[in-house]
Amino acid sequence: MGSVAIEELETILSAGQVDREEITLRRYAVDQAPVLDYQLPLAVVFPESVPDVQAVVRICAARKVTIVPRGAGTGVSGGAHATKDCIILSLERMDRVLSLSPDDETAVVEPGVINAVLNEAAAEHGLMYAPDPASFRSSTIGGNVATNAGGLRCAKYGVTRDSVLALDVVLADGSLLHTGHQTFKGVAGYDLTGLFVGSEGTLGIVVGVTVRLKYLPRDVHTVAAFYPDFRQAATGVLAVGRARVQPAIMELLDGGTLAQLDSIHGSDLTARGSSLLLIQTDGFGAAAEARMVREVLAAGGATVTTEASAEAERLVELRRHSRGVEVDDEFRVGEDVAVPRSRLVDYVAALEVMAVKHDVHLKVVAHAGDGNLHPTFWIDRKDNAVDGEALGRLHRVLDESITAALGMGGTITGEHGVGQYKLRWLGQEQPEPLRELQRRIKDLFDPAGILNPGKAI
Repeated sequence: MGSVAIEELETILSAGQVDREEITLRRYAVDQAPVLDYQLPLAVVFPESVPDVQAVVRICAARKVTIVPRGAGTGVSGGAHATKDCIILSLERMDRVLSLSPDDETAVVEPGVINAVLNEAAAEHGLMYAPDPASFRSSTIGGNVATNAGGLRCAKYGVTRDSVLALDVVLADGSLLHTGHQTFKGVAGYDLTGLFVGSEGTLGIVVGVTVRLKYLPRDVHTVAAFYPDFRQAATGVLAVGRARVQPAIMELLDGGTLAQLDSIHGSDLTARGSSLLLIQTDGFGAAAEARMVREVLAAGGATVTTEASAEAERLVELRRHSRGVEVDDEFRVGEDVAVPRSRLVDYVAALEVMAVKHDVHLKVVAHAGDGNLHPTFWIDRKDNAVDGEALGRLHRVLDESITAALGMGGTITGEHGVGQYKLRWLGQEQPEPLRELQRRIKDLFDPAGILNPGKAI
């Protein structure tokens, strides 16, 4: 049935839109998450329009061929991993900004538009698209919608869902659905737009996104504060909150992350402190807010940058790349948990104990403004061979880190999604009645189970 479906797709689509070459299959088979169950898709399909997507879905539905939607492949939870006998539906060629209304402060884009490209278009009108995941220069808006991506500016501007007004979605039978509204307000009926955002391609394929834009800040001030330890840095986060200042960016880096940045970039961050808190204020009140931030942090024992913020801005750019150049694999896993901000210190202290206990390496970065942490655990490679005992230690520390986050009122994923990789922990966070309700929703939208099976729920 799969080969028949591929032949039909080759008949109705143009040359180059269906690729069965092994080099392409391998390239598109996985995203940047650890690979649990490596599969090659039957083909990679590149639709160029909404009718293309509809035709692909109809053929796959008739032949019972599963579909894995894909953006740029920057996800780190396995949401775009190929599954058995599937096609990969790459939306990267649907990359047009369809409209941008400066007066309405909205834009309509296709799913393959790169986050940074939308921002460039908006900036010409003094506007910006607020969500800015670290991968904003390569990740697509469709992929951001699929995982409800966050980013550095979450502290002030929220996550993707907070900027999405409406969606065009191709359902599992090939029909086209428009959800939401063009206005900032709207409460007619159930919030299906919110349901699709973060659903990881399991309910429908997003082919159009209407987003709300924000004002591009006239002024930005960046503050870097070095601390002797993580505990004091996390205390600084809470102190800024108590001062009722709302930074746009509030990022926390531990000593392990500073050491890695020094190694990669030749910087001297570790000589200046064992933890770094980066805070960026924006808007007309940015200077006054930055002055308040500096006073609060200095009073808490930090070594704070002066008014000249060029270095601090460079440090923010380094933070965007603080996961390093490596991709998660069986030896290294970057996590994406969130805890209440008041528990940041407790959680990182627990992680440090776990790392010692299980003899694994650890570094931590955090979107401290909203309690979202990205701890990375890794073990030493031995000639790239799999050390079963070491891998066992790595998996045990991952399990323990998740259990600890949930015990502190947290979640297993703040912005990366469940995908394939985190399914093993979902039951700890969501009890069975809740999961059963979600399965019923999935069955309603996708009764044949052809859309991204084995992911998200």
